[in-house]
Amino acid sequence: MRLKKMCVTAAMLAAVIGMNVAANAAEKGNVTLQSAGPLAFGPQGVLMVGDPKAAAVYAIETGDTSGSAADANITVKDLTGAIKAALKANAANIADLAVNPQSGNVYLSVTTNGPAAGPSLVKIDGKGNVTEFSTENVTYTKAILQDAPDDKLVESRRGKQNLRLQSITDIAFMDGQVLVSGLNKSDSPSSLRALSYPFDEADPGTSLEIYHGAHGKFEDNRAMNTFVPFNINGEPTVLAAYTCTPLVKFPVKDLMPGKKTRGTTVAELGNRNQPLDMVVYQKDGKEFLLMANSARGVMKVSTEDIGRDEGITEPVRGGGLAGQDYVSIKQWEGVTQLDKLNDTHAVIVTEIDGKSALVTVALP
Repeated sequence: MRLKKMCVTAAMLAAVIGMNVAANAAEKGNVTLQSAGPLAFGPQGVLMVGDPKAAAVYAIETGDTSGSAADANITVKDLTGAIKAALKANAANIADLAVNPQSGNVYLSVTTNGPAAGPSLVKIDGKGNVTEFSTENVTYTKAILQDAPDDKLVESRRGKQNLRLQSITDIAFMDGQVLVSGLNKSDSPSSLRALSYPFDEADPGTSLEIYHGAHGKFEDNRAMNTFVPFNINGEPTVLAAYTCTPLVKFPVKDLMPGKKTRGTTVAELGNRNQPLDMVVYQKDGKEFLLMANSARGVMKVSTEDIGRDEGITEPVRGGGLAGQDYVSIKQWEGVTQLDKLNDTHAVIVTEIDGKSALVTVALP
């Protein structure tokens, strides 16, 4: 979801992973979103917008190509109030946040209630001005996921669910490729898909299997909650976080179209928790993973020795921890969204004085 998504070689990605899509040429017109989903920026201010309900990814030309992320410093003290005012809404829920690396402006995907209820995009400039980003009369391309789950309620162990809403759980742009995590409607529904950009037809994505230490078993039915591309010892890798909270790495070379691969679980970071967002950054000559969570705050996870071959293959019971070390960032309690703004700072959505706020903070 951005600068949080680090680049890997497009040629390597194109050689090993694909996506079952139907693609359209660039056109000028209105983009009508059915749901608010993940965001990521591509080149020249192109905003990648995931619409899980429609099982579609849009690449929208924002024209937002001036400014400097290195100099940006954004604060919005009453973020929900500002969004409601901009969209003339009674309520607003934020689905994702992405920083435009060319301008430093922040974009949000939101769902609103009120006279104009539904999904919308919001732009926040360097002065903290909050405005609607209109998707009318824009230049865009579109990719449809042909093998997404059907748009209907189905029975599951967690009650009735519409699995279509998990067709897209996260997006990353990487040097000419767009990676999309989510579910498909196969017998092994957890998947990672790739689109060449501009969008072209490609082969089916890769089905994924992980060992979940908290559950003590292998699983292939849960989508990644969030992920980052990450170079480990020079090898392009996808580092993914799942519910409860296993952290799993997938070398790009192991991802094959229409095939199934098993990742290496490098950490178990506690049960009864949903990873929300994460970035990779460097500080003092070392690399760290910064991950926001629903129940366990913000974790600063060490990547030291993360390139090891062995992973977690035995149960980790009772909410226990294993694998990579981490520290909790106590001053970031309540963070629900974050993205890397530049080499030294991030933007976060958090609660201040009982109100949702967007602030610029130094990377810890």
